[in-house]
Amino acid sequence: MYIHEIENWTNFVWDNNKILPKLASVRHLQGRLLGRMESLGFDFTERATLESLILEVVDTSRIEGEFLNPELVRSSIARKLGIENVEFVRTSRNIEGIVDVILDATQNFDQPLTQVRLFGWHNSLFQTGYSGYVPIDVAKYRSGGMKVVSGNFGREKIHFEAPTAERVPYEMEQFLDWLNNDNSLDLVLKSIIAHFWFVTIHPFDDGNGRIARAILDMFLAKSDRSKIRFYSLSNQIFKEHKKYNSTIEKTQKGKQDITPYLDWFLGCFERALLASEQNLEIILDKAHFWDKHKLTNINDRQRLVINYLYDSYDKEIGFLRTSTYAKLAKCSNDTALRDLQDLVKKEMLKSEDTGKKTNYIVVSPKGIRIPKKITTANI
Repeated sequence: MYIHEIENWTNFVWDNNKILPKLASVRHLQGRLLGRMESLGFDFTERATLESLILEVVDTSRIEGEFLNPELVRSSIARKLGIENVEFVRTSRNIEGIVDVILDATQNFDQPLTQVRLFGWHNSLFQTGYSGYVPIDVAKYRSGGMKVVSGNFGREKIHFEAPTAERVPYEMEQFLDWLNNDNSLDLVLKSIIAHFWFVTIHPFDDGNGRIARAILDMFLAKSDRSKIRFYSLSNQIFKEHKKYNSTIEKTQKGKQDITPYLDWFLGCFERALLASEQNLEIILDKAHFWDKHKLTNINDRQRLVINYLYDSYDKEIGFLRTSTYAKLAKCSNDTALRDLQDLVKKEMLKSEDTGKKTNYIVVSPKGIRIPKKITTANI
């Protein structure tokens, strides 16, 4: 039996003794980080918001197995937010669509979430009327059954079976009424419950996970009472996506006591906030770096690699050498060497002799080593 087969299944209960201390910790971290962000001034707050939104768009898609080019995502968000000094390039419909959804959720968090708005989000994600090569119902609730499965054909494992299509309109009416009108819960707790409620209804043929996380983002922004974005929960969820999926699955197969789900999700959010403290240092360093070099003439390959080094600070990317640069920039080793030497000459990178090959690191305004000194490269 799935939870949605229980009568009045959305009468969720949980253990406050276990949940409230973690919720208090999350709320404290939120307030501390938002206060720090607001003290930085408009330019740096704008840059930090841009970087956090890029992470959110890229990683909510990665959770679903779709890998978007971060530089194209950057261009799309910067254009839509009117951020200056960012190069604009033409981007694909799938990038524009998810960017539109995340921006609407986080920048217009104070507007009600209606069926019309939800259908608009779904249409943004599937503008061609297809999910991959499969035609789907777009901007409308699904008309057929829905199962979450994995495994090869003939060996599929059913993880979850959603409510029948006939139930979806009623279930969504109840969900949206609660979402917009029930003010009895802390908004962080409400955002996490809303995520579970929505993915359990699974109202669309595809895109349910991304829209559920957009709803999560919307109510987290509401809980911050700010359009400033200073963390990416999807980034942390991606790092823990196996536990994320298994926690949802167990809760969907359980009773109405959702304490383990809330406990894990609050812990995930706490880890996202703690990670954002380090990310903020990198974001600020990156903003100072590009501000310092705003008049420096460099090519697209050079800009891409420097942004990659900053954006991948907490990942094991290894040493930056000529061959690594060539792989990242998709160019020859000779071109890579010329680009690197040019960046050294312009004091954007500096070289260091590691004994065997020359390594390059960013000339960081705050003295942070970018990239980290790691012995394994897994680009």
